[in-house]
Order: sequence, then structure tokens, then C-alpha cells
Amino acid sequence: SSKREWKPLEDRSCTDIPWLLLFVVFCVGMGFICGFSVATGAAARLVSGYDSYGNICGQKNAKLEAIPNSGMDHTHRKYVFFLDPCKLDLINQKIKSVALCVAACPREELKTLGDVQKFAEMNGSALCSYHIKPSEYTKSPDFCPKLPVPASAPIPFFHRCAPVNISCYAKFAEALITFVSDNSVLHRLISGVMTSKEIILGLCLLSLVLSMILMVIIRYISRVLVWILTILVILGSLGGTGVLWWLYAKQRRSPKEKVLPEQLQIAEDSLRALLIYAISATVFTVILFLIMLVMRKRVALTIALFHVAGKVFIHLPLLVFQPFWTFFALVLFWAYWIMTLLFLGTTGSAVPNDQGFVEFRVSGPLQYMWWYHVVGLIWISEFILACQQMTVAGAVVTYYFTRDKRNLPFTPILASVNRLIRYHLGTVAKGSFIITLVKIPRMILMYIHSQLKGKENACARCMLKSCICCLWCLEKCLNYLNQVCIQPVKSLNQDWKMQHMAELK
Repeated sequence: SSKREWKPLEDRSCTDIPWLLLFVVFCVGMGFICGFSVATGAAARLVSGYDSYGNICGQKNAKLEAIPNSGMDHTHRKYVFFLDPCKLDLINQKIKSVALCVAACPREELKTLGDVQKFAEMNGSALCSYHIKPSEYTKSPDFCPKLPVPASAPIPFFHRCAPVNISCYAKFAEALITFVSDNSVLHRLISGVMTSKEIILGLCLLSLVLSMILMVIIRYISRVLVWILTILVILGSLGGTGVLWWLYAKQRRSPKEKVLPEQLQIAEDSLRALLIYAISATVFTVILFLIMLVMRKRVALTIALFHVAGKVFIHLPLLVFQPFWTFFALVLFWAYWIMTLLFLGTTGSAVPNDQGFVEFRVSGPLQYMWWYHVVGLIWISEFILACQQMTVAGAVVTYYFTRDKRNLPFTPILASVNRLIRYHLGTVAKGSFIITLVKIPRMILMYIHSQLKGKENACARCMLKSCICCLWCLEKCLNYLNQVCIQPVKSLNQDWKMQHMAELK
């Protein structure tokens, strides 16, 4: 019999063209939203900032009808200053404080109105309302900032005086993240992360270095590595479970009289969390033992896969950098998305509110543009991740099915990217859209659950949590099918022609 020949398919064709056209039209819509927000003047209001009367800082302004203090010349007042920067409306996600345009931000804390007056006289930056002179500050405390005025610094490129105090940053984050039901938990979380940021960064770098070392030596120690990892996982799960139960027992036996009253709630939360972690670790350890007992005969296959993976990294070393390029692309898109979202927050026409200040609102169908923008965040992010999966799959397929490794393309990764762009972008758009269709209802249910927490009955709460859990499971299953079946298999079928298919079946 003739020798079986493995070679690339010569007559390729594009896949899922309608989905590619739909994705292109959707991206054009995303561009329209950004262009609309910039064209309506939102870019200037976002970058330069504006006061509570509709005046853009750092320039001359036109007079607005029925709005006092509008149409002022703020050429020398380039920064936005909030009289009470930590007074937030968490429901409407905005600062409720009066905003003024000032010449400079107070770099040091001002404890009295005398200090505010002295700052205005020395720096020429009036921190009280426009109609009050600096010499009258001590007589009109209602029109001046809340004391003590925290030290602040201008945000780069955005001309806002932001408080230096870390607690205010946590409150700003709470205003943006409304689906977190317990904002105090978020407050403590952000404070803890900022306190331990050097340790977290060091551990991230250490894990990156260890991962690089493991990818280099995986080919040579594949047989031993599988057993080492198996033993380490078993010992680690046993040790972790034992430590958690020991910590729980130790903290439970500790006398509560020694705990300060203000720290009693934190101690109870920690004890409850330790119990939950210990039970979860015990269940995980038992399940892990059962899985290893059932699948002990699959160790040989795992060793072979590790050996092949080591060869892939030896012949395709640039494959290691694929996650970095994907992360870089995601960061660029997320920066664009956040910038456009900020533009949307400042777009629209000037409308006076109940307090007589100015708000910019969009009327008509355009006020729902941010929903379209949110869908774009999920779909395009999933699209970028799917492109990485498709690129890696194509490069590995090229390596694995090329029997004579001397005939490998000069750059298999670039060849895979070329095939992806020319033939398979429609398939990637289709797969990422399927994931988006599952994520959006789950996010809506999570938002509804967070808003109704404490108000709904037990039956509604159970139904909501069940729906969220089912959608999460469906999303994970579709993610697996999307990675393993839909994208790489379609690329494989298009790119490689296998002879004697009946024999393989």
C-alpha cells in the first residue's frame, strides 16, 4: 500500500462569512457611539472637566439659558474641585458635591476656613463659590468646601482634583461597582489589596518565572513531573485542609474578651470564612482522591501529552509569548472601551436638575447606547480570546501533523495568524457570540439579585440563584465546546487533508 500523505489542503474557503459581516457591522456601531460622544462635545468635558454650572474648565464658555454662573471665562482655572469629594450617590453612580473650576488643587490638608482663605490669597485658587470673595470665606461657610479639606492632586490628563487619601479611592470604586451588595466588603478588599500590593506583584512575577522554567524543562522530566505533580497535589490538598481546620479550631478556642469591640464583627466574619474554606477544602480533597483513584490508568497518556507539549515549546518557542500579545490587545480594547464609556457619561445636552445645577443627558433612543456598548465589551473581548485559541491551535496542528519536522514553516505562528485572518474570522466571531449570548442573561440576573437582596422572598432568591448557576454551567460547557470543537476542529478540517479516512474510523 502507498504511504499515507499528510499535507495542507490546497483549496481553502472562508468559513461563516455572514457572522463576519455581522461582527464588522457591530464594530462599526461601536465606532459610531465613540464618534457621536466626541462630536457632541463630550471629549472636551471629559478631559478638561466642567463645573456644576456647565462651564468647561480651562476655556471661555457660552451662556446657558436659565443657568446662573454659566458662560464664565475659566481660561486660568484648569482643574475641577469638588467641595465634598467623598459625598457619593451610589445609586446614580455620581458625586453629589458641587464642582468648581479652580486654578490649583490643595496639595496639603486645609483644616479651617482661615486656611482655605490663606490658600486662595497665596495661590490665587478660590475654593469657595464664585460669588464669594476670599476675604468673606470665614463669614460664608455654607458656600465653602467641607472641612477639613483633604489633600488632593490633579489626575493626569483629566484635570480633576482627586483626594490623596486611600479611603476615598475605595468609595469611588464603590460608586462604580453597583452589583456588589456589601460595599463595606469591597472597601476592606481594596484597602487590603493596596496595603499588600508589593507582595501581590512579587508573587505574580514569581509565578511567571516558575512557569517559564517549567515550560523549558517539561520535555526532559515529563515522566517524573507527572508523578511529582500528583504527589504534590495530594500533599498540598491534605496539608491545606489540615491547616484550615487547625486555624478554625484555634480561633474558635481563643477568648473573645481580648478582642476589641470594633473588631468583634471582623473576628466573627473571619471565623465563619475559615469554616467555609475548611469544609470546601475537605470536599475538594475527597473528590480529588476519588478522581485520581478512578483515572490512575490514564497517567501514561498524561505523560505522553506532557512529552509532546515539551516538544512543541522547543520547536515553537514564540508560542510562550502568545498570552502576552493577547493581554496587550485586551488592555488596548479595554482602555478604548472605558474611554468611550466616560465619553457617554458626559455627552448630551445641558439640563438643569432639581438643585439648579447642570447635568448632561441624552434623550430619545440614543440614551440606550451604553447597553450596546456593554454587549460590545463582552463580544469583542471573547473574540480576542478566541483569536488566541485559534492561533495556538493552528500552530500546534501545523507542528503535530508535519511528520518531517524539517519541513515546518519558517514561522508556524504567523502562518496560523495568516490562515485565521484570511479564512476563519467568521468562525471566531460566531463562537464568541455564542458565549456572549449566555453571559449577558447571567449578568442581568446577577444585577437583579444584587438589587433585590434582602427584599425578595426565599422562593425568588432560590430561583434567581438557580438560574445564575445553570447559566454559569452552560457558559463553561459552551466555552469548552467552543475551544475544543467549534474553532480548532473547523480550522483542522479546512487546513489538513487526511487520506484513508475510513481506515482511521
